[in-house]
Amino acid sequence: MSSDAVIRAEGIGKCFRLYRKHHHRLLQLIPGRREPLYREFWALRDVSFEVKRGETVGIVGRNGSGKSTLLQIICGTLKPTTGTVSVKGRVAALLELGAGFAPEFSGRDNALLSATLYGLTRAQARARLDDIIAFADIGEYIDQPVKHYSSGMYVRLAFSVIAHVDADVLVIDEALSVGDAFFAQKCMRFLRSFREKGSLLFVSHDSSAVTGLCNHAIWLDSGVARKQGSAKGVTEAYLEATYAGIQGRDRAEPAAAKSRAEAAPKPPEALAPADQRQPFINASNLRNDLEVFAFDPSSAFGIGGAEITGVSFEDRDGHPLSWMVGGELVRLHVRAVAHQPLTSPIIGFMVKDRLGQMLFGDNTYLSYYDSPLRVAAGEELEAEFEFRMPILPPGDYSLTVAVAEGSQHQHVQHHWIHDAVMFKSHSSSAVAGLVGIPMLRVAMWSGKPDAGKGAAATRMSQGPAE
Repeated sequence: MSSDAVIRAEGIGKCFRLYRKHHHRLLQLIPGRREPLYREFWALRDVSFEVKRGETVGIVGRNGSGKSTLLQIICGTLKPTTGTVSVKGRVAALLELGAGFAPEFSGRDNALLSATLYGLTRAQARARLDDIIAFADIGEYIDQPVKHYSSGMYVRLAFSVIAHVDADVLVIDEALSVGDAFFAQKCMRFLRSFREKGSLLFVSHDSSAVTGLCNHAIWLDSGVARKQGSAKGVTEAYLEATYAGIQGRDRAEPAAAKSRAEAAPKPPEALAPADQRQPFINASNLRNDLEVFAFDPSSAFGIGGAEITGVSFEDRDGHPLSWMVGGELVRLHVRAVAHQPLTSPIIGFMVKDRLGQMLFGDNTYLSYYDSPLRVAAGEELEAEFEFRMPILPPGDYSLTVAVAEGSQHQHVQHHWIHDAVMFKSHSSSAVAGLVGIPMLRVAMWSGKPDAGKGAAATRMSQGPAE
């Protein structure tokens, strides 16, 4: 274990006693009783991890996996049955909705009380009260009893308090899923700035939020830490297991799937390995040059009713691209083969950055909502998506593709490939943001009011003209 860890958990286990009837709790206390009137439920078993100073750790897992129990142990509201936990510094937590608030007290009084419970003096709490109220932004309800608050108002006030108590460690449960989008964005901005000075333990079912906010993740499954590592790797493994739990284990044998992938048509020479490609000569920092690598189906899962055999970026004439330019009109071509009859196939894609954050994507469902395709076993299935490639900041990017069957919300995954195609942005004209929008025209002019445009300068898009 590292010496700079602010949270250190070693062999944590938590066992609850579950009684069939309430009075069995009293009967169990009778001296001399041999047979227990309860059964044991282990919410956590032998969980060990650490959070270093300045690190952001996400915890993912299905309902009942032990996430909330683990957070309560770290915060000291529960004691572990086995193992030890040590925490350095001031911990502020947003756990169960409304926990720690006195229902009959006003929001103002609860804010003062909670701030002092987190370690501020009463004078410090009063000095920061105006900032807490402004951040919460619940208006005149701040002077109303919190028992009348909506769930969103609870979260606003609770988060505002923990954001103003100079915590060294923040522990955030799923509570941010409650409330409006504007406040959620405000919270995410605060958490991103907090990462520069403190440590964060973050629980969410939103894998995009975990990959975007966290540099490390832990996957809990039935109280056991199934996987720890990079946020991207852990959330992808969790996603795969979630689908497997819903629709059953993969029916396609890995060896057979690998042999089919090896026998599938390979991308043309333009998508050859990096050491066989010719260098791109005209790259510049005034345009967005994107290098495309070969299709790789190795990181995949699914039940095997269909299989993706090829993925390529192409120009408008169908020629494969080994290089693209941000702003260019491109086609994404996905090829698959059906191993069983498909009644409503869906092909989709997602483009992600190196952290696994989804930047954009789409699928074929809405386009064929009124007239779904039917594919016989052994038939090929293809899909094309035509769009202008956004301008991407320098870095590595990946394309995830999948073929499913069903509807947008009720479907099975036949074949899902993580990082099916990698591509690299070598230079970019993007000004700000995760992606840049290809501007058709940028202009500015000066002159007196109502005098027309006057002297004007115009910069056209750096993307190629059609």
